[in-house]
Amino acid sequence: MNEMEKIFAESKTIAVVGLSSNPARPSYSVARYLQSQGYKIIPVNPNEKEILGEKCYPDLVSIPQAVDCVDIFRRSEEVTPIVEQAIKIKAKVVWMQEGIINEDAAKKATDAGLTVVMDKCMYKEHCKCKPNL
Repeated sequence: MNEMEKIFAESKTIAVVGLSSNPARPSYSVARYLQSQGYKIIPVNPNEKEILGEKCYPDLVSIPQAVDCVDIFRRSEEVTPIVEQAIKIKAKVVWMQEGIINEDAAKKATDAGLTVVMDKCMYKEHCKCKPNL
């Protein structure tokens, strides 16, 4: 099992930071897909109450349950505080979606023992792994 397959096999609960309630947004379609594949999605967006039938939280530290993976849909310069919260809640994986690159935040997460995926789409990677799961 490669690292991507391991992430998908072991990540049951995924907090999606920056999840939009707008079905036209990539965050919505990726989260909806992951939800359809059996993952527990936890929306993180301070401007929403509920997305995809799940209660929305203003930030990671407000989530009352364990989170395996933090999927980030925010601009690269906004990633560091999210990574700091991911470390605080003891998430196992920090995933920065396509186009999101923050080397300093990635190093901070790696140094804290988290697995980091950067500049990759969770939907596309899951589709590549799925035949092997």
